[in-house]
Amino acid sequence: MPVLHSAPKFASNEGVIEALSAALGSMLVSAKEEHGEVVFTVARDQIENALRLLRDEHEYQQLMEMAGVDYPSRAERFEVVYMLLSVTKNHRVMVKVSAAENTPVPTVTTVWPVAGWLEREVFDMYGVIFAGNPDLRRILTDYGFEGHPQRKDFPLTGYVELRYSEEDKRVVYEPVKLAQDFRSFDFMSPWEGADYVLPGDEKADTPPVEEPKTTEKKGVSGAGEPTNSEAAKKVSPPAPATKDSGKPEKDAPAHTDSRPHEEDEDGDDGKGDKS
Repeated sequence: MPVLHSAPKFASNEGVIEALSAALGSMLVSAKEEHGEVVFTVARDQIENALRLLRDEHEYQQLMEMAGVDYPSRAERFEVVYMLLSVTKNHRVMVKVSAAENTPVPTVTTVWPVAGWLEREVFDMYGVIFAGNPDLRRILTDYGFEGHPQRKDFPLTGYVELRYSEEDKRVVYEPVKLAQDFRSFDFMSPWEGADYVLPGDEKADTPPVEEPKTTEKKGVSGAGEPTNSEAAKKVSPPAPATKDSGKPEKDAPAHTDSRPHEEDEDGDDGKGDKS
């Protein structure tokens, strides 16, 4: 039985940019379609009004996700991306704002309360400040963590990590130790003409052998006939069977009687305590 639903199976982007650009008006900075997605960039101080307009008047009911992006070469290095879903039109749009390290972005918890958790994640990973968020705390990193791990200039070494020590029975901080600094890796394969020698490669330069040694006899190399097949040919005969007649054999020694218990000098025979 087919299921009837008001939402189409899939929605086209045709006409979406024109309609929403006209609705956003002066709040809109730019609009484009990229990789099959409609992307709007709005003014940072108008993000709350723009998202409320898309929710109430254009049926983008759900805030599915928020993400941060870092472009260190830009004056406003961060972008905050809001991903909206219309469950009635089965369509998605992305809304972006730009921000610098010390430029707060207005919170959208007044539009979607779930944004409180999402803004905390962007703050934790990138350091973007959301003005008006009622509980702007770190959400993924440890207590007392310094820095923001998703920034492009965040170093891979030199920081501390937190763990519980069974030996000390408490939480301890230790320096982060990584086996390799990926940011200085040259991505050159030693099999493609690298100008350096890896440890152990010097063993590959072995001198040629003047006279190759050949093995003429099996005994020189330790080879020989299989041991198991030779051992199977030499089997010892079984021991002769004996008959028990019940009579003592001739010249057999007499049975030895049980040795009586000898008393100790103090009269104890070893079977009990002295009384």
